[in-house]
Amino acid sequence: MEISISDWWHSPDPDVWAPALEQRYWSLLRPENNALDREMEPLDLERLRNFNAREWYDFLRCKYFRWKYTAPHRYASTTKKLGKYVDEDNLGELDKIRQRLLNLHHHDVRARLNTAYEIHGLGPAGASGLLALMYPEIFGTVDQFVVKALWEVTNLPEARALARMKPENLSIADSVLLIGIMQRKAADNNRRSGVANWNPRKIDKVLWTYGRKQPRRSSEVHPDCS
Repeated sequence: MEISISDWWHSPDPDVWAPALEQRYWSLLRPENNALDREMEPLDLERLRNFNAREWYDFLRCKYFRWKYTAPHRYASTTKKLGKYVDEDNLGELDKIRQRLLNLHHHDVRARLNTAYEIHGLGPAGASGLLALMYPEIFGTVDQFVVKALWEVTNLPEARALARMKPENLSIADSVLLIGIMQRKAADNNRRSGVANWNPRKIDKVLWTYGRKQPRRSSEVHPDCS
């Protein structure tokens, strides 16, 4: 029988998390997304610093949005919004967001979330996902899967706030709270294991696996992204 997420969360042995991260997470990715996922983590910040405005747009459209929005209809709707930067000849404005993301104070969670949220097509989940790839030691991805998993965890101090959340319509304030929970759990795992292997991004990856089934391969392709 699979261990419950609550028992998992409260286990005094941080090693119970390792199989979910090292084996289960990868097995639950769609096969066609596996290579992209490995390419995106860890994300090279120096590479982002060297992008020009068009390269930054192409990276978001052909790499990040594909990574985050695996459902074809979500990818189509979000990239349509992102495409406004091209339609309106405004790639410079998007590039300013890149520069700000790379230069904001490292630990200012809310400020960075608000900045990433300015990118057309990104909601709080998409904003946090981008930041989790850029700064995994500070950010985890916040989405409906994280919220629904945490609903099953007993005795969380944030239980009432979690219960009020709408998993598919999270706010920036919700995101800050969820990231705080993941930061605390990563620190707890590190303290218990006596190492510094855990970070919020790894915690969100484990939470993402909870209750999921093996995926089926998608036939969706992105002809505009080579």
